[in-house]
Amino acid sequence: MNKRKLGKTEQLLSVVGFGAIIFVNENKKFAQDSVSRAIDSGINYFDMGPGYGNGQAEELGGPAIKPYRNKIFLAEKTGKRTKNEALTELKQSLVNMNTDYFDLYQFHAVKTLEEVKILTGPNGALEGFIEAQKQGLIRYLGFSAHSEEAALALIKQFDFDSVLYPLNFVAWHQGHFGQSVIDAAKEKEMGILALKTLAKTSRENRHEGNWQKAWYNPVATYDEAKTALNWTLSLPVTSCVSPSHAELLWWMVDAEKEIKPLSKDDKVKISNTTKGVNPIFSNL
Repeated sequence: MNKRKLGKTEQLLSVVGFGAIIFVNENKKFAQDSVSRAIDSGINYFDMGPGYGNGQAEELGGPAIKPYRNKIFLAEKTGKRTKNEALTELKQSLVNMNTDYFDLYQFHAVKTLEEVKILTGPNGALEGFIEAQKQGLIRYLGFSAHSEEAALALIKQFDFDSVLYPLNFVAWHQGHFGQSVIDAAKEKEMGILALKTLAKTSRENRHEGNWQKAWYNPVATYDEAKTALNWTLSLPVTSCVSPSHAELLWWMVDAEKEIKPLSKDDKVKISNTTKGVNPIFSNL
């Protein structure tokens, strides 16, 4: 699998990343088989989160990933906003994931300027991140965000190594969502990681339909997945984290072999397919 450099670091990440929600509502054998298949497919970037499945993702993911720990780039997140809470969760995640350090530790799903103020203020989680980095518990610092204002504020306030942000063809064209964050991150030479690459549209009931671990409707076919991945990887993105179901990850793995540079005509055609589609994120 192709790999791309993560911002100013020297780390090369697979352009498809393994998203931990895949582990939720599964079993030990499923986790082991999925991780093994991902490794065999060339994936070296695994993105975890303690809140997925109320801890089930770490419970299953830790043992499954452990045999490959020295071969991969392991990212983890915390939803905690204060220093002590974040450090406590970090240390528990280290235990759960059977590792001595994380390659990347991130604020998880920052949405508001009030959260940014708490995170970066006195006794905020950022203080804990910096302390943990000095102790060798984490290598790089980053964040994920679900709003433009929160992402831009964090980029402005601190030299993070990476941003994990929703970047998909529908939200970009129909919600004007993504360009400003990419521009700001590029200016600071940050690594740009993509969330929700295969997302297509919102749904009234969060966990309905065929993809019940997703809160939105993803693309419906392999061809749509190939288009979505190709489009996101046409941006200055290092890697795209897979969504909630393993089947969608394997679509991404197969599609990665077929992606090619998009022409202007290709981009226009993709934009046209989004007309009338309701995006999951929007700045309008």
